[in-house]
Amino acid sequence: MVFAIPVNKFLITGLDPTIFTATRAIFIGIGFFILAPIQSKFNYKKFKKVPWKCLLAIGFIGGGLAFLLYFTGLKLTTSGRAAFLHKTLPIYTIILAFLFLKEKVTKKQVFAVVLMFIGAIIVHSAEIKPSEFWENPSLGDLLVIVATFLWGVENTIARGAMIKGESNFVVTFARMFFGAIFLFGAVLFLGKIYQLLTLTYDQVNRLLLSTTILFGYVLTWYWGIKYINVSKAAPLLLLAPVISLFLGVVWLDEPAPSIQLLGSALILVGAFIVSRIRSEFVTAA
Repeated sequence: MVFAIPVNKFLITGLDPTIFTATRAIFIGIGFFILAPIQSKFNYKKFKKVPWKCLLAIGFIGGGLAFLLYFTGLKLTTSGRAAFLHKTLPIYTIILAFLFLKEKVTKKQVFAVVLMFIGAIIVHSAEIKPSEFWENPSLGDLLVIVATFLWGVENTIARGAMIKGESNFVVTFARMFFGAIFLFGAVLFLGKIYQLLTLTYDQVNRLLLSTTILFGYVLTWYWGIKYINVSKAAPLLLLAPVISLFLGVVWLDEPAPSIQLLGSALILVGAFIVSRIRSEFVTAA
């Protein structure tokens, strides 16, 4: 995850975001369709632990709409800005987990997240001029923020499903497979099926590389939140934007105002505080 955003910023160049997200989602959805029954004895004909609407919501919200908005935004802004804005995820996740999952949030957690959020604001406050690779940073930033909030909603629903005993493999399958259905519906609705059928060899290779990265992320993320509170897991992702910022500067020649270094330092301190907090496992919603 730490290098995924700048890599995907490069990989999505020249590709339509809808095609990009839909193709990746269907490959990963099929992968977890195979893994779910092997790992958890899942019966696709029956959902005994959580209702259909729960798994559909995970897919359509997190695996579909959020991905579409995020990668559309990523194409318009820099990978560094997108990375830091994505890391406002703990703010939404902690509030939602507290309200709907009854997860305990300590004062240290709140302090750490506020510290990291301030760091993200500082980074975002640095203005940059539009360029060929970040044509409309303001609109791109807005789309990334909306997508991140949707992922906070999805993470809360997913954690609730696993509290009820659902397998993390089933949850990941639902996220990617049902998300892919939504995204391919968007491809058809927007009349972009022709672009899908005319992908070049280079574009296919880019999609396969991005798919591999995403597969690794969703596999480890949902496996992780099966064992710790999602309100603790989400802040730990705030380490990623610091690395994304560095890689964006080195690989993509993105601007890095000095004020971003201050924001990065605050995020690192906050992430360290969160990592020292013991997670209290919730077994019932």
